[in-house]
Amino acid sequence: MPAKPVSAAAPTWRSLLSLIACIAIFLSVALPASSQKEKKKKKEANAAETHTTIPMPDEQQIDYKISEVLGAWQLGDVDRLQQDYADDAVFVSGVWAPPIFGWSNYLPVYQQQHARTQQVRLDRVNTFIKVSGTVAWACYQWDFSGSVDGQPMTSRGQTTLVFEKRNDHWLIVHNHTSAAQDAPATPQLKQPTAPAGPPTQQPSKPPSY
Repeated sequence: MPAKPVSAAAPTWRSLLSLIACIAIFLSVALPASSQKEKKKKKEANAAETHTTIPMPDEQQIDYKISEVLGAWQLGDVDRLQQDYADDAVFVSGVWAPPIFGWSNYLPVYQQQHARTQQVRLDRVNTFIKVSGTVAWACYQWDFSGSVDGQPMTSRGQTTLVFEKRNDHWLIVHNHTSAAQDAPATPQLKQPTAPAGPPTQQPSKPPSY
Protein backbone atom coordinates (compact mmCIF):
# COMPACT_ATOMS: atom_id res chain seq x y z
CA MET A 1 0.00 0.00 0.00
CA PRO A 2 1.55 3.31 -1.00
CA ALA A 3 2.40 5.77 1.77
CA LYS A 4 0.34 8.89 2.16
CA PRO A 5 2.02 12.02 0.91
CA VAL A 6 3.08 14.32 3.71
CA SER A 7 1.27 17.64 3.59
CA ALA A 8 3.56 20.56 2.86
CA ALA A 9 1.63 22.72 5.31
CA ALA A 10 2.40 20.50 8.31
CA PRO A 11 5.99 21.72 8.87
CA THR A 12 4.80 25.27 8.42
CA TRP A 13 2.16 24.92 11.13
CA ARG A 14 4.61 23.21 13.42
CA SER A 15 7.15 26.03 12.90
CA LEU A 16 4.48 28.62 13.52
CA LEU A 17 3.34 26.91 16.71
CA SER A 18 6.94 26.68 17.90
CA LEU A 19 7.47 30.38 17.20
CA ILE A 20 4.29 31.33 19.09
CA ALA A 21 5.39 29.18 22.02
CA CYS A 22 8.80 30.90 22.08
CA ILE A 23 7.19 34.34 21.96
CA ALA A 24 4.84 33.38 24.79
CA ILE A 25 7.75 32.15 26.90
CA PHE A 26 9.74 35.32 26.15
CA LEU A 27 6.83 37.57 27.09
CA SER A 28 6.18 35.64 30.26
CA VAL A 29 9.78 36.34 31.31
CA ALA A 30 10.26 39.82 29.85
CA LEU A 31 7.06 41.42 31.09
CA PRO A 32 7.60 40.72 34.79
CA ALA A 33 11.20 41.91 34.50
CA SER A 34 10.08 45.10 32.75
CA SER A 35 7.38 45.60 35.36
CA GLN A 36 9.95 45.21 38.13
CA LYS A 37 12.19 47.78 36.46
CA GLU A 38 9.30 50.24 36.18
CA LYS A 39 8.38 49.69 39.82
CA LYS A 40 12.01 50.23 40.81
CA LYS A 41 12.19 53.49 38.83
CA LYS A 42 8.97 54.76 40.42
CA LYS A 43 10.23 53.80 43.87
CA GLU A 44 13.51 55.66 43.29
CA ALA A 45 11.65 58.71 41.95
CA ASN A 46 9.33 58.75 44.97
CA ALA A 47 12.31 58.41 47.28
CA ALA A 48 14.02 61.35 45.56
CA GLU A 49 10.88 63.47 45.92
CA THR A 50 10.41 62.68 49.59
CA HIS A 51 14.11 63.11 50.39
CA THR A 52 14.79 66.34 52.26
CA THR A 53 18.14 67.87 53.06
CA ILE A 54 19.11 68.50 56.64
CA PRO A 55 18.34 72.18 57.36
CA MET A 56 21.17 74.44 58.45
CA PRO A 57 21.15 75.88 61.97
CA ASP A 58 19.69 79.38 62.23
CA GLU A 59 23.12 80.95 62.78
CA GLN A 60 24.43 79.44 59.55
CA GLN A 61 21.30 80.49 57.63
CA ILE A 62 21.74 84.08 58.79
CA ASP A 63 25.47 84.09 58.03
CA TYR A 64 24.70 82.83 54.53
CA LYS A 65 22.08 85.54 54.06
CA ILE A 66 24.55 88.25 55.07
CA SER A 67 26.98 87.00 52.41
CA GLU A 68 24.12 86.90 49.91
CA VAL A 69 23.08 90.46 50.74
CA LEU A 70 26.61 91.85 50.44
CA GLY A 71 27.12 90.07 47.13
CA ALA A 72 23.83 91.38 45.72
CA TRP A 73 24.59 94.88 47.06
CA GLN A 74 27.91 94.98 45.19
CA LEU A 75 26.46 93.59 41.94
CA GLY A 76 23.32 95.71 41.96
CA ASP A 77 21.11 92.61 41.95
CA VAL A 78 17.89 94.19 43.22
CA ASP A 79 15.78 91.03 42.95
CA ARG A 80 18.20 88.98 45.05
CA LEU A 81 18.59 91.84 47.51
CA GLN A 82 14.86 92.25 48.01
CA GLN A 83 14.41 88.56 48.85
CA ASP A 84 16.32 89.02 52.12
CA TYR A 85 14.63 92.23 53.30
CA ALA A 86 11.18 92.61 54.82
CA ASP A 87 8.84 95.02 53.07
CA ASP A 88 8.67 97.08 56.28
CA ALA A 89 12.42 97.08 56.96
CA VAL A 90 14.05 100.18 58.47
CA PHE A 91 17.34 101.51 57.09
CA VAL A 92 19.55 103.76 59.24
CA SER A 93 22.21 105.65 57.34
CA GLY A 94 25.91 105.89 58.07
CA VAL A 95 25.71 109.65 57.45
CA TRP A 96 23.57 112.35 59.04
CA ALA A 97 20.27 111.49 57.36
CA PRO A 98 16.83 110.40 58.57
CA PRO A 99 16.02 106.67 58.60
CA ILE A 100 14.22 105.17 55.64
CA PHE A 101 11.09 103.15 56.32
CA GLY A 102 10.17 100.37 53.93
CA TRP A 103 11.89 98.60 51.05
CA SER A 104 9.97 100.58 48.42
CA ASN A 105 11.40 103.82 49.82
CA TYR A 106 14.92 102.42 50.15
CA LEU A 107 15.10 101.01 46.61
CA PRO A 108 15.45 104.32 44.68
CA VAL A 109 18.09 105.52 47.17
CA TYR A 110 20.11 102.34 46.68
CA GLN A 111 19.78 102.48 42.89
CA GLN A 112 21.00 106.08 42.89
CA GLN A 113 24.00 105.15 45.02
CA HIS A 114 24.84 102.12 42.91
CA ALA A 115 24.70 104.15 39.69
CA ARG A 116 27.46 106.40 41.07
CA THR A 117 29.66 103.53 42.24
CA GLN A 118 31.96 101.30 40.23
CA GLN A 119 34.55 98.60 40.99
CA VAL A 120 32.98 97.95 44.36
CA ARG A 121 34.55 95.65 46.90
CA LEU A 122 33.02 95.13 50.33
CA ASP A 123 34.60 92.65 52.74
CA ARG A 124 33.31 91.76 56.19
CA VAL A 125 35.11 90.50 59.27
CA ASN A 126 34.38 89.79 62.94
CA THR A 127 30.79 88.71 62.43
CA PHE A 128 28.71 87.98 65.54
CA ILE A 129 25.24 86.41 65.34
CA LYS A 130 22.75 85.89 68.16
CA VAL A 131 19.44 84.04 67.77
CA SER A 132 16.58 84.29 70.26
CA GLY A 133 13.44 82.49 69.11
CA THR A 134 12.10 84.09 65.95
CA VAL A 135 14.33 87.17 66.33
CA ALA A 136 18.07 87.44 65.69
CA TRP A 137 20.67 90.14 65.34
CA ALA A 138 24.09 90.24 63.74
CA CYS A 139 26.92 92.73 63.72
CA TYR A 140 30.07 92.82 61.63
CA GLN A 141 32.83 95.15 60.47
CA TRP A 142 33.21 95.98 56.80
CA ASP A 143 35.95 97.31 54.55
CA PHE A 144 34.78 99.22 51.47
CA SER A 145 36.78 100.20 48.41
CA GLY A 146 35.66 101.39 45.01
CA SER A 147 35.15 104.36 42.75
CA VAL A 148 32.41 106.91 43.49
CA ASP A 149 31.71 109.57 40.87
CA GLY A 150 34.97 108.59 39.20
CA GLN A 151 37.05 109.11 42.34
CA PRO A 152 38.69 106.30 44.33
CA MET A 153 37.08 105.83 47.72
CA THR A 154 37.90 103.71 50.76
CA SER A 155 36.12 103.39 54.06
CA ARG A 156 35.60 101.15 57.05
CA GLY A 157 32.65 100.78 59.36
CA GLN A 158 30.22 98.54 61.16
CA THR A 159 26.74 97.25 60.44
CA THR A 160 24.07 95.85 62.74
CA LEU A 161 21.24 93.78 61.25
CA VAL A 162 18.07 92.67 63.00
CA PHE A 163 16.34 89.58 61.57
CA GLU A 164 12.86 88.24 62.09
CA LYS A 165 11.71 84.76 61.11
CA ARG A 166 8.55 85.03 59.07
CA ASN A 167 6.95 81.97 57.46
CA ASP A 168 10.08 79.96 58.30
CA HIS A 169 12.23 82.49 56.39
CA TRP A 170 14.72 84.88 57.99
CA LEU A 171 14.24 88.48 56.82
CA ILE A 172 16.14 91.65 57.66
CA VAL A 173 13.83 94.11 59.43
CA HIS A 174 16.45 96.65 60.53
CA ASN A 175 19.74 97.70 58.94
CA HIS A 176 22.00 100.16 60.77
CA THR A 177 25.29 101.14 59.12
CA SER A 178 27.91 103.44 60.60
CA ALA A 179 31.30 104.49 59.26
CA ALA A 180 34.36 104.47 61.50
CA GLN A 181 36.40 107.64 61.77
CA ASP A 182 40.04 107.45 60.83
CA ALA A 183 42.42 107.54 63.76
CA PRO A 184 44.16 110.92 64.10
CA ALA A 185 47.76 111.01 62.97
CA THR A 186 50.39 110.90 65.72
CA PRO A 187 52.07 114.32 65.96
CA GLN A 188 55.78 114.33 65.24
CA LEU A 189 58.23 116.93 66.54
CA LYS A 190 60.56 118.81 64.25
CA GLN A 191 58.74 117.54 61.17
CA PRO A 192 59.52 119.72 58.12
CA THR A 193 56.56 121.30 56.44
CA ALA A 194 55.53 119.42 53.32
CA PRO A 195 55.04 121.41 50.14
CA ALA A 196 51.52 122.07 49.00
CA GLY A 197 50.16 119.50 46.59
CA PRO A 198 47.53 116.86 46.05
CA PRO A 199 46.86 114.52 48.99
CA THR A 200 48.67 111.22 48.86
CA GLN A 201 45.90 109.41 50.75
CA GLN A 202 42.72 108.43 48.94
CA PRO A 203 39.56 110.25 50.03
CA SER A 204 37.12 108.14 51.95
CA LYS A 205 33.35 107.89 51.66
CA PRO A 206 31.34 105.16 53.38
CA PRO A 207 28.29 103.50 51.90
CA SER A 208 25.34 105.61 53.02
CA TYR A 209 23.11 102.67 53.92
